Amino acid sequence: MRRHDTLPASTDNLIVVNRKDQFVGILPLATILTSDPSITVREVMLTDVDAIPANMPDNQVALLFETHDWVSAPVVDTNGQLLGRITIDDVVDVIREDADHSLMSMAGLDEEEDTFAPAIRTTPRRAVWLGINLLTAIIASSVISIFQDTIDKVVALAVLMPIVASMGGVAGSQTLTVVIRGMALGQVSRSNIGWLMSREFRVGLFNGLLWAAVMGLVAAAWFGDITIAFIIAAAMVINLITAALAGAFLPVALKSLRIDPALAGSVALTTITDVVGFFSFLGLATYFYA
Repeated sequence: MRRHDTLPASTDNLIVVNRKDQFVGILPLATILTSDPSITVREVMLTDVDAIPANMPDNQVALLFETHDWVSAPVVDTNGQLLGRITIDDVVDVIREDADHSLMSMAGLDEEEDTFAPAIRTTPRRAVWLGINLLTAIIASSVISIFQDTIDKVVALAVLMPIVASMGGVAGSQTLTVVIRGMALGQVSRSNIGWLMSREFRVGLFNGLLWAAVMGLVAAAWFGDITIAFIIAAAMVINLITAALAGAFLPVALKSLRIDPALAGSVALTTITDVVGFFSFLGLATYFYA
């Protein structure tokens, strides 16, 4: 090692191979510096370290580096022969790319969407998801049209209606973001989705009861109508529970269908919270004011 002017960047271990270039273990530099010079590599090398297969997905590699706090790791082929190594700076690039992908996908865009891309290239990409969003908005509006007679009789419903959908949308987005992040880190899978949905149900219920009580008092003071206060409170509880469950279930369902949850999750979630919010609010209003 002293024959070299410098060592490769992020060198914390030497990789040990046998005569066939097959991975055997690693030798930390700290061990070299603190061990007796007469001791052989075989005596002090670490053999309980697994090398990274060359065909492992990059997000799984990033998870291994995070879990084990690695600075570098050897890469081997299917026969165990050493091909090279991965260093932490490579993993940082992967993490940044994944973060960019998630950020752009949440807006219905892709990684190729550049800040200074020409309008002729940017417009079609955005138009696709605007069209999908328009379709979902039409579906939500069609639910409202079913209760048009009720809205005509009780004008306050038109004032309060956006609040129910908005609260559901925010609550669902919170859950969706947490679950997508957990999936990216390998923390969420089918084995624990049941527990996660149970937890989100309780969170949705508690938040629903809290903010339903607040909004019920506001509506009662605003319009002087106890009935409409009860209606919006009940609708908010229903929609916040639905939003929490949908936010937890949608990413897993979309991933099983090989659809990017970050790309399609927010659109599907918005549709669900709008439809359930409007239907529960206006449906209850129709029942009580009929």
